[in-house]
Amino acid sequence: MDILKAEIERKRRQITNSNVLAPDKKYFKRGDLAAKQAEDYWRKHGRLQADSENTKENGESSTSKTDNTQEEKQAILPRKEVIRKLRERNEPIRLFGEEDFDSYQRLKKLEVQEPDINKDHGYDNDFKTAMDKVDEEYLVEIMKGEGSLPSNDVSVKDDGTSRDDIDQLRSEIGKGDPKKDQEVMLRFYRLILKLWGEQLNKREESLKRTNKGKMQSAFHTQTVAYLKPLFRKLKNGVVDEDILDSLVFITEHVMDKDYIKANDRYLEMAIGNAPWPIGVTMVGIHARTGREKISSRYVAHVLNDETQRKYIQAIKRLMTQAQELFPTDPSKCFNYKS
Repeated sequence: MDILKAEIERKRRQITNSNVLAPDKKYFKRGDLAAKQAEDYWRKHGRLQADSENTKENGESSTSKTDNTQEEKQAILPRKEVIRKLRERNEPIRLFGEEDFDSYQRLKKLEVQEPDINKDHGYDNDFKTAMDKVDEEYLVEIMKGEGSLPSNDVSVKDDGTSRDDIDQLRSEIGKGDPKKDQEVMLRFYRLILKLWGEQLNKREESLKRTNKGKMQSAFHTQTVAYLKPLFRKLKNGVVDEDILDSLVFITEHVMDKDYIKANDRYLEMAIGNAPWPIGVTMVGIHARTGREKISSRYVAHVLNDETQRKYIQAIKRLMTQAQELFPTDPSKCFNYKS
């Protein structure tokens, strides 16, 4: 009984201290007591102040966010400008259920991710670059103002090799000495480039300034640029063995003026003659049939890297020019035209 009385007295004291019981009343509601206890609890832990501050901040942030959105909508680009920019990027001008502001937001996102897709970071065009270089040199000569109109000549380098040295070069190549073979090929390819350039420079000035004449000069300029890595390897004697043999055979056939066989060797080197020219040997748990036949002469070397592809392509142009510079019987010419 003493314990029960003590508990009742404690409850009465708690109720009196919590100011739930009004002075003019003898009773109170249990809900008022629970609300007062909860308020005391949250005040003790500092939640009421934090919640009120968060609510106030959220209200201000939502208000500022709404204001920013309204300002952004007011600063939106004209619809015609948005359509033009989206079409430049090959993007749809409006998606399903999309409003003008949504289209504008999508355009902004595209501009952030790919800012210069149609300006400076497009696909490179090597031929156009070569033509631009020819045009630039032509304009530089015009700006110099050296009396008469400038010519659209190409750069020609002479290492002392002439047509009379071809027979000697033919007797030195293919003797089993890789260093000598690379030296002979370097001199022969430079000779073709020199004769090709001299032939272009002998054209009339009016022909050099035409679009066709500028294209021919651009082909020569581009070929010289493509062959620089190969010439560097030939000079140092470090050409890859997997294509050295093919280059030697191609050079021998071109010197012999047998352009049919030279073209066959070129195709064998460039694209290979294996059923799968890339050289895939394992396609699953079983080895590919005839995988032992895949060697350097069966693989498509034009697929190795971009630098090798370029000078392999340039070699084909040298073969075409050699066919014009050193004519032979039509039966030995590739794509012969009367």
